[in-house]
Amino acid sequence: MTFDDFNLLPDLEDALYEMGFSEPTPVQIQSIPIVLEGFDLMAFAQTGTGKTAAFLVPVINQILAQPKTDGVKAMIIVPTRELAQQIEQQLQGFAYYANLSSIAIYGGGDGSGWDYEKKALTKGADFIVATPGRLISHLNLGYVDLSRLKYFVLDEADKMLDMGFLPDILSIIKMLPEKRQNMMFSATMNPKIKTLAMKILHHPKEVSIAIAKPADRIVQAAYLIHDDQKIDLLERLLENKTESKLIIFSSKKQTVNDIVKRLKAKKIQAKGLHSGFEQNEREQILLDFRNGKQNVLVATDIVSRGIDIDDIDLIINFDIPAEAEDYVHRVGRTARAKREGLALSLINKDDIYRFKKIEKLIEKEIFKIALPEGFEPGPDYTISKFSKGRKLGKYTKPKKK
Repeated sequence: MTFDDFNLLPDLEDALYEMGFSEPTPVQIQSIPIVLEGFDLMAFAQTGTGKTAAFLVPVINQILAQPKTDGVKAMIIVPTRELAQQIEQQLQGFAYYANLSSIAIYGGGDGSGWDYEKKALTKGADFIVATPGRLISHLNLGYVDLSRLKYFVLDEADKMLDMGFLPDILSIIKMLPEKRQNMMFSATMNPKIKTLAMKILHHPKEVSIAIAKPADRIVQAAYLIHDDQKIDLLERLLENKTESKLIIFSSKKQTVNDIVKRLKAKKIQAKGLHSGFEQNEREQILLDFRNGKQNVLVATDIVSRGIDIDDIDLIINFDIPAEAEDYVHRVGRTARAKREGLALSLINKDDIYRFKKIEKLIEKEIFKIALPEGFEPGPDYTISKFSKGRKLGKYTKPKKK
């Protein structure tokens, strides 16, 4: 199947061709016709499956098919500023030959950013891509007219619930016209997501694509290692990898800073990225990484979702994420655009329970690599049935006195 089979308008087809879109992904094959037919959509699809185009393409086509009018036509709500930027950039590409306006609205910028957003909202940009909190701030001031809005998209709904955005989302919904077409995308399916879908969607069609499983092109492996040797192993792993583009994930901002400091001491040019950086710094760091000026990025989960960079060769989980789904998002940064990739995880004794949950989720046992010579043996990969995640390692029944 090709994008020609969707019978899209010529301006949109031309833009897709220029951007290299020819064969749609499974989530696009199933979702685009549903949206074109006017149905609400509930789609379960992880990052890297092409879900952004699954809602942008049909919504752009629908808007282009209607007479040109003023006012906001479509609103896309996302959890992070990085994802807002990425979607708006892709939107500009799809709408290159069409006379459509768009703006990404997110916090963290300076005062001039607010004024620019207010101007675009007052004039009525065709598309708004926004984070919930920043958008609420504008809506509460009363100058945003949403009476002509026809399309509403909630992307990465599970992540937004995890970040506590539910009250903001519900407040935004109350300000929208009741008659509209809704699309909701989530990487995971759980009772909270189902409840939210019932509040937003009207008799939706449902699409489910490869929920929470890394792509087959990702080679996954892990090391069992004690905490005090993690950084030494990381340095060993990077000895011959400085030309590769890679991301090292840590769960804490301070650990990111510590890793960057150690790597730089070893003449490995690494950059850190976490929420402690100013917005303009974060944008420049990502731009340098995307353009190949910087090959080693050490980051928190701020970049585990919604960062669209196709040529990442290696992912290293310095820390194992608390949620199994976050592992899938992390390793999903590699092996994109039909490339192959490698994902390595460093597992200490406190990570074993979490890593077993990851293996259960992806229905695959990940190969454990022997530590290099000179490293003391790591923890045993066993969990007592009595521990339930509290006491990790082998269980020894106490002797009777």
